Amino acid sequence: MIEATAGDAGAAAPASPSSIRLRDVTVRYPNGTVGLRGVSLDIPAGEMVAVVGLSGSGKSTLIRTINGLVPITSGSLSVGDVRVDAARGRELRRLRGDIGMVFQGFNLAGRTSVMNNVLVGRLAHTPVWRTLVGAYRADDRRLAFEALDRVGMLARVWDRASALSGGQQQRVAIARALAQQPRIVLADEPVASLDPPTAHGVMKDLQRVNVDLGITVLVNLHLLDLARAYGVRLIGMRGGEVVYDGTAADATDADFAGIYGRSLTAEDRLDA
Repeated sequence: MIEATAGDAGAAAPASPSSIRLRDVTVRYPNGTVGLRGVSLDIPAGEMVAVVGLSGSGKSTLIRTINGLVPITSGSLSVGDVRVDAARGRELRRLRGDIGMVFQGFNLAGRTSVMNNVLVGRLAHTPVWRTLVGAYRADDRRLAFEALDRVGMLARVWDRASALSGGQQQRVAIARALAQQPRIVLADEPVASLDPPTAHGVMKDLQRVNVDLGITVLVNLHLLDLARAYGVRLIGMRGGEVVYDGTAADATDADFAGIYGRSLTAEDRLDA
């Protein structure tokens, strides 16, 4: 039996949610494209936010700056008491370990099991030697089982990820994020490729993550009915700028037309 070493203790207690603060943040990509232009936002810990806008509006850039995937060009960005724009090395890895990401394309390893995919969420909290030999702690496996149960995927725990439908794969991706015991969950167009009933199911899972666990959740969407139904706060992006910031349920069709910069169409509603 391999003895536990220093830094190889059991899974940590769940982290408290984090706030997010941006001050005059600009992102300019190497090709000169401006992804964000002077964005200032305060997102309190535990808030459920829908970020809406058309392709190229800056909403994906906004999400990816929060965990340092996209560096900011100017301004300041903080998650809790950590300055993301100043974080490097171990501090940046720790920050990313506290932020769960859910992508449009699921990003699962199709040839391995659902369980192994969810355990990827424990990498930031697991010694390298354990990940290399697959010797995850009992507490890590318990967290994976609990995360899968929360999104209704426990019965598929030993199936290959490639055998799942798109909606099931996205639920596994949410479970992987939950296994991190995150302070924040960021979801970048998580339902863009799903049919309406499945999209509502995935959004309800993310809503429960926020309501039941108190985790700060930001979801990028381009469909106004989903934003109204599941967001508490709505942030509208256009041309890299925030053009709307208010209560999601109160957002009118005219507000959305202003965010999109055009008249609304049936394609702007999932259930049209």
